[in-house]
Amino acid sequence: MDFFGILATPLGWILTWLYDKVGNYAIALIILTVIVKLCLYPFYKKQILSTAGMSEMGPKLQAIQRQYADDKEMMNQKMTELYKEEGVNPMAGCLPMIIQMIVIMGLFTLLRYPLKYVPSESMYFAVHESFLWINDLAQPDPWILPILAGIATFASFYMSQQNGAMPGQAPNSSNAMMNVMKYGFPIMIVWLAKTYAAGLATYWFLSQFIQIFYNIRFNQIRRKMKEEAEAKKRGKKHAKAVART
Repeated sequence: MDFFGILATPLGWILTWLYDKVGNYAIALIILTVIVKLCLYPFYKKQILSTAGMSEMGPKLQAIQRQYADDKEMMNQKMTELYKEEGVNPMAGCLPMIIQMIVIMGLFTLLRYPLKYVPSESMYFAVHESFLWINDLAQPDPWILPILAGIATFASFYMSQQNGAMPGQAPNSSNAMMNVMKYGFPIMIVWLAKTYAAGLATYWFLSQFIQIFYNIRFNQIRRKMKEEAEAKKRGKKHAKAVART
């Protein structure tokens, strides 16, 4: 069993337990998706806060890069000093992202091969249940669910891009790459959702739909952080002006 399979096994137990309680595979899958997203919320938040801290430092980092463009060693030293001064860890956003990806891939593995990781024979039939317009959750839905998944992915990705935008942003080539991702990734999701089991597409759509509301909350947090940072700067300027007088 591979690494993601090891993680998919306990997720399979949870999905089976939920199915035994609610008696409907789609509802059990929806509840499992919500549980996973709620568990990942602190990691999403930590990553966003780290990104916000880096974003606020953008102009200062760019100034250091310009000033010490010919002295990489001094540049790294000054950037390290700036991180320490601002209380920002540039690696703080990496661990939450890694944890998210591990859990998501474990769930992806479970929903792509549900019969391999569920411990109950009753689930062998449950994965073929119908839900709303979908006749068989183990078979691909040709259009409606893939389109919904693509729209939710676009909205979530667009809002995440806004959350991660840095002042004085990256060069045009980076902007072009982000635009390719913004439009290309949702199209890829539509194509994949038409290929994989509807149960997996259901998870992805619901996950991205919840992420939209997470991003709304993260936008509020970022605005509050920005306001606090601006108030702190004004306070420092006022203190200096008072000291000079």
